[in-house]
Amino acid sequence: MHLQLDGRGPLHAQLTRALKGAVFAGRVSQGARLPATRQLARDLGVSRNTVLAAYEQLRAEGFVDGRVGSGSYVTPPLQSPRPLHPVDAPLPPQSQFAQRARRIHDHLRIPGRDIPGVRYGFQYGVPLTNPALTSAWARELAHAAAYTSPNYPASQGLPALREAVCDYLSRRRGVQAQPQDVVIVHGTQQAVALTARVLLDVGDDVVLEEPHYSAMRETLQIHGANVRTLPVDAHGLRCDALPQPAPKLVCVTPSHQFPSGAVLSLPRRLQLLDYARRNGSWILEDDYDGEFRYDARPLAALRSLDEGDRVIYVGTFSKAMFPSLRLGYLVVPAGLRGDFVNAKWQDDFGSNGIEQAALARFIADGGFERHLRRTWKTLKERRAALLGGLQRCSRGRLQINDSRAGMHLVVWLKDRTAAQGEAFIARARSLGLGLYPIHPYYLAPPDRAGLLLGYCALSVAEINEAVALFATCLDEFDDETAR
Repeated sequence: MHLQLDGRGPLHAQLTRALKGAVFAGRVSQGARLPATRQLARDLGVSRNTVLAAYEQLRAEGFVDGRVGSGSYVTPPLQSPRPLHPVDAPLPPQSQFAQRARRIHDHLRIPGRDIPGVRYGFQYGVPLTNPALTSAWARELAHAAAYTSPNYPASQGLPALREAVCDYLSRRRGVQAQPQDVVIVHGTQQAVALTARVLLDVGDDVVLEEPHYSAMRETLQIHGANVRTLPVDAHGLRCDALPQPAPKLVCVTPSHQFPSGAVLSLPRRLQLLDYARRNGSWILEDDYDGEFRYDARPLAALRSLDEGDRVIYVGTFSKAMFPSLRLGYLVVPAGLRGDFVNAKWQDDFGSNGIEQAALARFIADGGFERHLRRTWKTLKERRAALLGGLQRCSRGRLQINDSRAGMHLVVWLKDRTAAQGEAFIARARSLGLGLYPIHPYYLAPPDRAGLLLGYCALSVAEINEAVALFATCLDEFDDETAR
C-alpha cells in the first residue's frame, strides 16, 4: 500500500491521516483488509508500535474493525466527507479580536528568537544561567509536589504565595499590601491582559511611554484600546504632556523605564498620582526588574506613594528567576479585587499550584533573596564589562544610555540613520554577533540607529569577545563612510 506521510506531528498521527485519506480516496475499498502491522511497519520504515497506534485510533473512530486472528478491515459503509480545507490556506478572521490580532501581532509570521550562526547574542529577555538556582528550584519543586493538594488552586493564588509576596514587597519595594490585594498571574503579559479586560472597553484611550514595552502595547491594541504615547526624557514620563480628556489607563515603568532606563522623578510621580486621582484614571505600574540597581538601593515603587488607590502594581519572577516559571503577581485596588479574580478565573481557573507552593517556600526560607544577591553581583560584573568595552571602542561614535540598573543597555550609533543601523546589525550577524534594534519599542520610531543590548545571558569573557566584534563592525562602517 502506498501511503504518503505529511510530516506534521507524531508519526502515528501522520499514518492515521494517511490511512483515512486512502480510504476516502477509494484506494482502499470498504471491507478491505488492511496490511498486517509488521508488514506495513517494514514497508514504511517505522516501528510496529507506530502502526499499532494508528490502527487503534482508526478502530476507536470507527474506521476499521479489528477481528481476532484475522486482521483489521475497513468498516462499511463510509460516507466520504467534503474535501478537507488545505492546511495552510488562510481563512478570514472569525472575530474582531482575531482581526486585530492578525493586524497587530500575527504570531505565525513572527520569526523565532534564535538566529542561525549567532555565537554571541545580546538578546534582551534571555535568562541568566544559574546552576545553583536550578538545583534549589528542583528541591523546592520535589517538596511541593509531595505536599501540594492535587485539587484546583484558588483562582487568586495560593495564600502562602500571596503572603510571601506581601512580605517581600514591604521590605524591598516599599509597597504595603494585604494578601487579599494580590492576584497571582502567569507573568506580566497576563497581568496586562487581565487589566485590559477589567478596565477597558473597545475604543478606550490608554497612554503609554514612548518608547515602551512593545508586548504591552500590542496586548492593549488587540484588546481594542486606542493607544497614545507620550515622550520620555531623562526624568521619565513627561507628565506635563498628559492629555485632556484623560485616558482610562496610564502605563508606566517608573523605577527603570523600559527601554531607556530613565527613572521617574519624585515630582513627576506625585504629579502623575494627582492627575489619576483628579481625572479618575488608573495607573498600571510595571516593576519588571526593580530589584536590580547597581548604584544605590532599589527605589521604592510608585504604588508606595499612592494614597488614592489608583495604581495597579505588576511584578514578575521572569526576570528575577527565569521566564519559563511563568509566575507574576498583581497588587490591585481594593475596589477592583473581585473583578480581577473573576477575570483570572475566566482565563485559566488559576496558576499552577505546585509551582506556586514551591515559590512560596523558596521566598519564605530566604532562598529567593539569596538568589537575588548572587544574581545582582553577576549582573553588575557583566554590565561593567559591557559598559567598559563599549566606552573603549566608542571613540565618540556611540551614545551609551547608562541606566545603572536592570539587564540591558541602550546604545545609539551617532549620526547614523535607522537604515544604516539595520545594515550594521546585518554585518554584525555575518560575524556571529547578534544585535537587536530599538525601533520595535516605539510606536513612531525615530530615524536613528539604536540598539537594545541585553547582557544577562553572556559571561564576562563572552561579552569581551562580543565587544571586540562590535568594534570591528564600527571600524568597517567608518571605512565605508570614508570611501
